[in-house]
Order: sequence, then C-alpha cells, then structure tokens
Amino acid sequence: MTPFTFNTSPSIRFGAGIIANLGDIVRAEIGTRVLLVTDPGMMATGIVDQVCDVLRAAEVDIVLYADVQADPPEAVIEAATQAAQTGSVEGVVGLGGGSSLDVAKLAALLATGQQNLSDIYGVGNARGPKLPLILIPTTSGTGSEVTPISIVTTGKSEKMGVVSPVILPEIALLDPDLTLGLPAHVTAATGIDAMVHAIEAYASASPNNNPVSRSLAKEALRLMGGALERAVTTPDDIAARTDMLLGSMLAGQAFANSPVAAVHALAYPIGGHFKVPHGLSNALVLPHVLRFNAVTSPEPYAEIAACAFPALEGLASQAAASAFIEAMQELSERCGLQQHLRDVGIAQDDLPLLARDAMNQTRLLVNNPRPLTEADALAIYKAAW
Repeated sequence: MTPFTFNTSPSIRFGAGIIANLGDIVRAEIGTRVLLVTDPGMMATGIVDQVCDVLRAAEVDIVLYADVQADPPEAVIEAATQAAQTGSVEGVVGLGGGSSLDVAKLAALLATGQQNLSDIYGVGNARGPKLPLILIPTTSGTGSEVTPISIVTTGKSEKMGVVSPVILPEIALLDPDLTLGLPAHVTAATGIDAMVHAIEAYASASPNNNPVSRSLAKEALRLMGGALERAVTTPDDIAARTDMLLGSMLAGQAFANSPVAAVHALAYPIGGHFKVPHGLSNALVLPHVLRFNAVTSPEPYAEIAACAFPALEGLASQAAASAFIEAMQELSERCGLQQHLRDVGIAQDDLPLLARDAMNQTRLLVNNPRPLTEADALAIYKAAW
C-alpha cells in the first residue's frame, strides 16, 4: 500500500440538541472568555442568541464578531483577528457556514501574533501556535469543521487557500437541529457542494488519495444521495438533516486528505467574479467537468455510482459513470438549482476570463484525474453556459 497521511479534528461531538452542552465544553476546553465568529445572516436566525444564552449560562464572556462575508476577503480575517486580540480572548468559537468557520480558523491562528496572513497562504506555511478552537457548522456543505483548509478572497476576485493541520479545531460540534431552518436553495447548494467533495476526493489524482478517504467518500454519498432531496422538500425532516450533516462531515474528512480538483478550480472564478455562492458554482460546472474526466477515467465514478444512486448497481464501467453524471445533474435540477452559467448573469464573453483564472488554481488542478488545459476549461465553461 502507498504510504499516506490522514488528519482530522481530534474530537467530534455529534447529536441533535448537543448545542446545549457548549458552555460546559468551552469552560473545559478553552476557558471563560471567547471570540464568537459568525455572520449577519446567522444573527437574523436567532441561533446566535441561543448560543450566547448557553455560553452566558455557563458564565463564559463573549466577544462577538458578526461581520463575516461570503467568500471572506482579507479585511474580514484581519478584523476578526483584531477582535480576538483586543478582546483578550482565550479561544475562538466559529458558528455558521463555511465562511464563518474559515474566518474563525484563521483568527484563532493569527490572534497569537506569531504570523501574518500574507505569510501563511499555500500548503504547510501556517505553523502556529493558535488559540483553542471549536467549530459549529449550521449548513451541511463545506465540512470546514474537519478540514485543515481556509479559503480567502484576495484582491477583487482571486481565492487563495491556507492549508495546514495546525488550523484544525480541537472540537467539531455538530447539531442537526441547527440546520432545520436552512432555506431550500441553501440546503440544495450546500448539499451538492458536499457531494462534490466526496466525488472529487474519491477520484482525486493526489498521491495522498487513500483507503480511509475513499471509504468516507462512499459513505458520505450513501447518506447524502438518499437525504438531499428530502432535506430540500421537507425542511423539518430531522432524519434527512442528520444524514446530510453527517455526510457533509465525512466528505470533509475525505477531501481534507485526498484533495479536490477541477470542479472546484473552475467554480472558484465563478464565485470570485460574479459572487455566485460556492455550492451553486460547483453545481453549475460539475456534470461538465465529470464528463470531461470520464472520457479517460470513468472507473472512479462507476465505483461510487450506486453509493449515491442504488438503482445504478450492476452497470458496466462507462455506462455507470455516464449514468452517475446524469443522475447528479438531475438531482441538482430537482432540488431547484440553476443549471446554466447564463442563469446567474454570466455572459458568453466572460468565459475566456473564467478559463484564464481557473488555470491559476494549480493547487487543485494537479489533483484532477485527467490533465486539463485552458482550452479544455473554456470548452467546459461553454458547455455549462
């Protein structure tokens, strides 16, 4: 067996209603003064008030930073870090979607004053130490609570990653009850995003693609393939929400160690230039990237087809791969997501810009099972338009 490394969050606490234990967990693991990182949308849901009440009941003081933006720019990271430093906090709690969790990771690291943001982009450049960190996802999408990755928007549109096991949280706390109020379109987009994580992790050309990640990816697809549509159409179905949250976490563990590839590389410029939510950006290019890959590498998609869609069991390799790609696109459509780049305000004249920018995502493209050129990227964008 090829040697591999597998990192994940050291402690995972999962269960409906487990948020009620947060105060005791924070006192035991962090102390009595924390930075709570979240966003304006979360503030409007009442969940932040619920979490603050739990913390205050345990006599934990809260420094609140609630200005996280989607696809957070560097200024947001710096502001959250400043809040942690001026507030003299002992640790950080991130609450929300992937953007809030990513900001919390970097604030916990940078608040120690040992490194600057500009120094930690790339793989392995974040060295620590960091403040103790607890991450609480409220969407079933990014899996950020178990990944050593934080994505930052630099400049106007480009995204860069900080990748290091140092930024993994000490505790990932997952409560399906916190996802019950998620709107249908957010449930759909984040759910497809999580399925993309599992798909790309399984098929990744990374030398660290490993049996643990592949097993987690398959189980993630089994859970989410059976639950996503129910979570979208019946938002209070706690069983579907539980399967989605667990599946998202397993997919996060998979791609954190067997990294994603061209779907994400082509999705990032869409989000960067046109502010399309990340999950929807992935959904828009997913079938077209997979069709491109399946020409030379159908096997991984054939192997996972029946995990997400049991009716595809028994098909031959190329047929199974093709049927899986069609089933993913049909699932996206049934969940109400837009299907074309033109549906989100992207003009045909914009496609060459997207293709050029996608080629900057070398960290991701190297993991694609089929080599992809700028001309290939442009053809994929045209197919998605």
